[in-house]
Amino acid sequence: MTGDDAHAPHVPLSHRVPDLGALELLLAVARHGSLGRAARDVGITQPAASSRVRSMERQLGVALLDRSPRGSRLTDAGALVTDWARRVVEAAEAFDAGAQALRDRRDSRLRVAASMTIAEYLLPGWLIALRGERPDTAVSLLVGNSADVARRLVTGEADLGFVEGLSIPEGLDGTVIAHDRLVVVVAPSHPWARRRTPLLPAELAATPLILREHGSGTRQVLDAALAVHGGLAQPLLELSSTTAVKGAAESGAGPCVLSELALGEELSSRRLVKVPVAGVRLRRQLRAVWPGGHRPTGPARDLLSLTGRDV
Repeated sequence: MTGDDAHAPHVPLSHRVPDLGALELLLAVARHGSLGRAARDVGITQPAASSRVRSMERQLGVALLDRSPRGSRLTDAGALVTDWARRVVEAAEAFDAGAQALRDRRDSRLRVAASMTIAEYLLPGWLIALRGERPDTAVSLLVGNSADVARRLVTGEADLGFVEGLSIPEGLDGTVIAHDRLVVVVAPSHPWARRRTPLLPAELAATPLILREHGSGTRQVLDAALAVHGGLAQPLLELSSTTAVKGAAESGAGPCVLSELALGEELSSRRLVKVPVAGVRLRRQLRAVWPGGHRPTGPARDLLSLTGRDV
């Protein structure tokens, strides 16, 4: 493209340019020499084909076919238009093939980033179901805290994410896929395991706890819930995985606050004991998130639908 071409004003297509369907019908007439056979070839009725050709003739302002009992023959103008139509349709077919190649490349992989609770307790079932629907899609799963997930989406390292924080991270769009509750748990030997009254928020806030690291959805919710009650005390331990937090609590090191989703086995076996808390809301929303302004497509859209949510 020359410099002059780059600055030339855009000229929109004339209203006299037929659509691709009409051009394909004209090519079928040229191949078969019959409007009826051409109609069958493109999958429409003969009256519909006749109407489409007449409409194209009015649009172009020239006669395209000579019709007779023996069939339909291209006029000289029709033969010329057919040559042009062939090049347009071939270009459209190349465009369609290229677009399909792009979709195939997109659909060949799915990069998912998820915070730990969702990755361990919800995603496995969804990914197994996705495998049944898209066996040729290679799925990679990146696990981290909610801040890690947001960063990977913003930098293009992931196509779809799942987070547990208070809100949709900046630069992302998202939708709520589930709800969760944080619970306080201790080892059976801990004094709180024998409490007859619920913990008060100020008491929980003042107690050194075994906590997830800053940036985790669990920590965000807990920080926000206890901010009006004096804020969290200095952590007893600050660990970067749910498994490590549970292990420390089971050993008797101290209380911890974790997702109820992550504690089913420990609570049922009484390796950990739930401690009621009054006067503080520890519920949270679990979200699917994706880069802002880009709706999930292909495998990402299918995985999102398996959570019960569509966009």
